[in-house]
Amino acid sequence: DGRLTFYPGNQTVDLPFINFMKRYGTVFLNAYTNSPICCPSRAAMWSGLFIHLTESWNNFKGLEPGYVTWMDLMEKNGYYTQKYGKLDYTSGHHSVSNRVEAWTRDVDFLLRQEGRPMVNLTGDRKYVRVMEADWQNTDEAVNWIKKEAINLTQPFVLYLGLNLPHPYPSPYAGENFGSSTFLTSPYWLEKVTYEAIKIPKWSSLSDMHSVDYYSSYTKNCTGEFTKQEVRNIRAFYYAMCAEADAMLGEVISALRDTGLLKKTIVIFTADHGELAMEHRQFYKMSMYEGSSHVPLLVMGPGIKNQQQISNVVSLVDIYPTMLDIARIPVPQNLSGYSLIPLLCGKAENGVSPKGHRPSWVLSEFHGCNVNSSMYMLRTGKWKYITYSDGHSVLPQLFDLTADPDELTNIAVKFPAMVRSLDKILRSIVNYPKVSSSVQEYNKRQFISWKQSLGHNYSNVIANLRWHQDWLKEPKKYENAIDKWL
Repeated sequence: DGRLTFYPGNQTVDLPFINFMKRYGTVFLNAYTNSPICCPSRAAMWSGLFIHLTESWNNFKGLEPGYVTWMDLMEKNGYYTQKYGKLDYTSGHHSVSNRVEAWTRDVDFLLRQEGRPMVNLTGDRKYVRVMEADWQNTDEAVNWIKKEAINLTQPFVLYLGLNLPHPYPSPYAGENFGSSTFLTSPYWLEKVTYEAIKIPKWSSLSDMHSVDYYSSYTKNCTGEFTKQEVRNIRAFYYAMCAEADAMLGEVISALRDTGLLKKTIVIFTADHGELAMEHRQFYKMSMYEGSSHVPLLVMGPGIKNQQQISNVVSLVDIYPTMLDIARIPVPQNLSGYSLIPLLCGKAENGVSPKGHRPSWVLSEFHGCNVNSSMYMLRTGKWKYITYSDGHSVLPQLFDLTADPDELTNIAVKFPAMVRSLDKILRSIVNYPKVSSSVQEYNKRQFISWKQSLGHNYSNVIANLRWHQDWLKEPKKYENAIDKWL
């Protein structure tokens, strides 16, 4: 959650290396994901293109396997490149459940797809390495810096992808269930100030936006949660962020120990945030700030230190920024703009052949846990969220200055503002057309998957992540699918 990298969110948890990057670099106060879910978000970051251009519709459908990323271009231009950890931006990852849930979101049924969010404390006060796989990848990156990078005669680019602070799988809910366990050890939990944790305001289910209700239901969050449960989920999430911060620290320390820190640009960001029980939801897949607002910090030679940038930026800006750092000509067709002018504190003086950075960012979502394509335009103090074809589902408008927790939808109150923001959005993307092509894609994919299973179809679909609800009335849900088809 990007809000943890600046005041007041950072009072809840100690993040020493994020703070180090703020002191010696720049923090972006309004950085957004272009799609609040792993694979599509990473597709935007690696391609520099909006989701509707690469058609990265869900966690299964990202970039084509041979896609030329900014890292490929840097390698072609003399950089030594090295990747460790989670990449997750091409087609073909994630479970059958992920795919089928995304494809069937237009079916008229409600099924829980995630385990109820819960916490799990493991180990003792000395147990530091909770997310073992991430630590292994961090160790490899650190060893590479100390043994390889130090001896290179060419410039290098190193990528380290962490899984934290993503919730862990929840085996208690059955093998096909989602990742709904917030897991940490006492060592990390002690970094969290419980008294500073804000308990989100809960709307009653009847007052929720129809899409929020669907999301909350599929994420198993419509039941009752005590204040203590909610506070714990948030605390454990912050503790997991502290563990991720320590991994960032390992990389920074390795660069410092080898003398590389003063000549290396370091960028820290994330694919999406975590709602951690805001808006009666956990996980991502939402345009609310907890899910769509990401961290973005940059430090290194030429970057202004102790700088806070309030311009809206998004992950598609990483591609042109990396090329700019490497002095490689930036392709004209990109959706993003280089962050270098902002980072170096220079006024953008029209030098960019692409013209000025726009005053808005776009995020869109077409995957599971949400029963409609959604589009978010953030500009100035406004956040406009619209769904599907723009009229069959009510849009939302929030004034983030007056209502940072996004509790009051003022779309009906400000129709002229809605019209004006909708016009800007339609000038960027013909969203009703995109929504309709996603609906066709979902149906096509589902039909070919169903045909591939033959007689086995009923058995397979009954045992996906929604098995606990499905098995109560299997015929009813199969009929709903037949009706949709």
